[in-house]
Amino acid sequence: MFYGCGGYGYGYGYGYYGFVLIVVLFILLIIVGAAYC
Repeated sequence: MFYGCGGYGYGYGYGYYGFVLIVVLFILLIIVGAAYC
């Protein structure tokens, strides 16, 4: 999926950390939304 540029180095690392960052932000959004409701 993320093997386009850099192969094992840049592609996989950036793709993995990008995915984790999106998941963390999504969880924080749910927590903040639940707190304000």
